[in-house]
Amino acid sequence: MSQDRIVRIGCASGFWGDSALAAPQLVRRARIDYLVFDYLAEVTMSIMARAKARDPAGGYAGDFVSAVMAEIVKDVADKSIRVIANAGGVNPEACRDALARLAAEAGAPLKIAVVLGDDVMKLVPDLKARGVREMFTGEPLPDRLLSANAYFGAFPIAAALDAGADVVITGRCVDSALALGPLIHEFGWRPEDHDRLAAGSLAGHIIECGAQATGGLFTDWREVPGWDDIGYPIVECAADGGFVLTKPEGTGGLVTPATAAEQMVYEIGDPAAYVLPDVTCDFTEVRMRQDGPHRVRIEGARGRPPSPDYKVSATHLDGYRLTFTLTIGGAEAAAKARATGEALIARTRAAFRARGWPDYRAVLVEVLGAEDGYGPHARAVTREAVMRFAAHHDDKAALELLAREAMAPVTSMAPGTTGYIGGRPAAQSVVRLTSFLAPKSVLGPRVLIDGREIAVDVAPGEALKPAPPRKGPPAHVPAPADGIGVPLIRLAHGRSGDKGDSVNIGIIARREDYVPLLRSALGEAVVAAYFRHLVKGPVTRYEVPGINGFNFVLERALGGGGAASLRNDPQGKTFAQMLLGLEIAVPIEVAKGLADG
Repeated sequence: MSQDRIVRIGCASGFWGDSALAAPQLVRRARIDYLVFDYLAEVTMSIMARAKARDPAGGYAGDFVSAVMAEIVKDVADKSIRVIANAGGVNPEACRDALARLAAEAGAPLKIAVVLGDDVMKLVPDLKARGVREMFTGEPLPDRLLSANAYFGAFPIAAALDAGADVVITGRCVDSALALGPLIHEFGWRPEDHDRLAAGSLAGHIIECGAQATGGLFTDWREVPGWDDIGYPIVECAADGGFVLTKPEGTGGLVTPATAAEQMVYEIGDPAAYVLPDVTCDFTEVRMRQDGPHRVRIEGARGRPPSPDYKVSATHLDGYRLTFTLTIGGAEAAAKARATGEALIARTRAAFRARGWPDYRAVLVEVLGAEDGYGPHARAVTREAVMRFAAHHDDKAALELLAREAMAPVTSMAPGTTGYIGGRPAAQSVVRLTSFLAPKSVLGPRVLIDGREIAVDVAPGEALKPAPPRKGPPAHVPAPADGIGVPLIRLAHGRSGDKGDSVNIGIIARREDYVPLLRSALGEAVVAAYFRHLVKGPVTRYEVPGINGFNFVLERALGGGGAASLRNDPQGKTFAQMLLGLEIAVPIEVAKGLADG
């Protein structure tokens, strides 16, 4: 393959449930070589595992076949666009078979490969015997798991493409591998090409959440036109690892260094050690510059050898939960909503005691519309509020009692109570995530294509070493004694996301000369104090100088995270927005410049 070739990869899905309009947009309104789909959040695998238990032909993202590929199958065949999707979930072969039938019926037969081997359920007893424990808490692994899947990398995908696959369907793999695989295939990158693998991983990371890279969730949302036709992301990648982020011409959205930088810091920890199966990435010196309208050139990722382990995402049942909401209007709406929730807790606890049942495992009342998430920083005064009640209990019968009592406030509590959203609630099983490491030596990725199996060699990796030392940041700049307070959002952009029970907040200075101010004003202690009502673990700050940014990792911040959390925001989506409201003391001349601007 020519080293001058530019490989164009579009991403049409950032999660299971993303817009069905994205794939037709990329296929019909842009020029791409590859179309990738990311479907698998961490808990999605357990949902698919239970679906397969009910139906051996289930366990994959069915709408990938029935809704998305059904519309574009002839287009991708006619245009020779190759498709990579982790839609296989826990049953990639069933997904392959369904897609093969669809393609044949459409008169557009496709050569389909599947990547297998990520299911480690049979290995769990041996891993327990080896002393493997939960990687974040150190606790023993649960006795009964619903699912356990290793995050594979990109080389199995590349092997499938090398074998001539038009479509590659995987189970669990790291999101960025969906784009890195085609680049390994096209450019012949080797396992030791760490800088290029890191660059390709960054390209995949930038587009893996769909329109989040092209203006979705952008801090300055009013600058983003055309949400109704927002453009989905495309990366134009070169053999040296550099790439351009763009979107289909004529679509809505926005592609600037700021939109790209927000996505780069999304859901990462240490930016100098972003650990993936194929490479350990260093994004600290990544540079972004505008390269034309809705085009951003991105360069500077560096890589080191990967670790010798795969991360495994496992799930298990952990009791039951019930969630419901009601609306309360009129004077003192928020206070009435809180009093209603407290009364329901007291009423049901008394009923539990009378029956000899244990207390709630956890119970939470949030008043939406009254800035409950802001804790001591709340400012809202409202005459409409939504009481959100969430509870966790080991006994489903206890939550069924709660479900009956949830209706009582309509006639027995606060005036203005109405609007049960969704009707009478029902208890649901809690699926809790647990993560651990499995040696690469005990797992073997393999590819099935044309009735034959291809074993895939994976670099063994090596023990992670500390990131190389870097030149220290500029000297500390003390806060001005006569400073004027301005909201952080005037000085920076922000984006937040979850990793289990941790949340990261990426903060990017709007101007390089704001970096010293932010370094001084946004210390770990300041951020920890601001979120003390939500965060129970330590706060760590990392610098990302290439984009004039900082990344904060807040541990034990999400009430368990994912489906285990009772919070309205179990994935930390609002944390950056809350932090951007913090007032920062700036010199008078800076404040004047902001006012003039």
